[in-house]
Amino acid sequence: MTGPPVPGPAAGGRGRVAGLWRYPVKSMRGERLTAVEVGPAGLAGDRTLALLDRRTGRVVSAKDPRRWRSMLGLRATGGDPVRITLPDGSVVSAADDDRDERLSAALGAPVTVVDTPPAGAVLDRARPEAVLAEGITAEVPVEESHLGGAAPGTFFDFAPVHLVTSASLARVSAELPGGPVDPIRYRPNLLLDVDAAAGFVENDWVGRELHVGPELVLRVVAPTPRCAVPTLAHGTLPVQADALRVPARLNRVVPVPHLPAQPCVGAYALVVRPGWVERGAVVTVG
Repeated sequence: MTGPPVPGPAAGGRGRVAGLWRYPVKSMRGERLTAVEVGPAGLAGDRTLALLDRRTGRVVSAKDPRRWRSMLGLRATGGDPVRITLPDGSVVSAADDDRDERLSAALGAPVTVVDTPPAGAVLDRARPEAVLAEGITAEVPVEESHLGGAAPGTFFDFAPVHLVTSASLARVSAELPGGPVDPIRYRPNLLLDVDAAAGFVENDWVGRELHVGPELVLRVVAPTPRCAVPTLAHGTLPVQADALRVPARLNRVVPVPHLPAQPCVGAYALVVRPGWVERGAVVTVG
């Protein structure tokens, strides 16, 4: 944090950027940043690569935890090339000739690194309620999720920027028996420090613009429906089913008109005006 939180939910309210993250390989753990350029396709270096399951041609995602929860045991860091740290501590470069072989061995399934989504790219998303009821190793119904809806040709599920507020994390944390929830579980690009007692203030930001620092402008387009990923182990963070169970009880809302009510934490945003952003930047809610 860079200072005390300041009011954020109301029009004209203000907050601060408390954290910045990018995830160079889809569904792997990522890296925390101090500053980054944000363009129409999101944070520079974010979700530039993904893995394809060579058996199905589908994009690999921990949203199907029975098959791919081990993705969160890998950590990707940006640069040219992207580097991936495996659970044993060894590092694979995206430029290595044997990258696919080593990643396939680490994940126990044949995968290929890709930098462009295949035509009609989809991933499998397990139904969150079924995962909560039956466990992360159970075979539960999955739904197809198409990629690149708001940023064609990318590996984003819906929109290029994902943000979460301290107010929402505090509301979830208040209900967790194990103490504060780590924001990493919800995989935000921006963590915004705001002072709001009610929590889940992002719900009220849909359709509004956020001015982030002197340049960047975002438009919030939808609350973020949560899949099973927050419940999974993220590196040394253990399994925590309540990270999904609590939002399912407290903040089940309709994210977009054609979907039913779902547990939501955070919000998706589009880039209205690109710009540089850094930790501590002031955020104004328009």
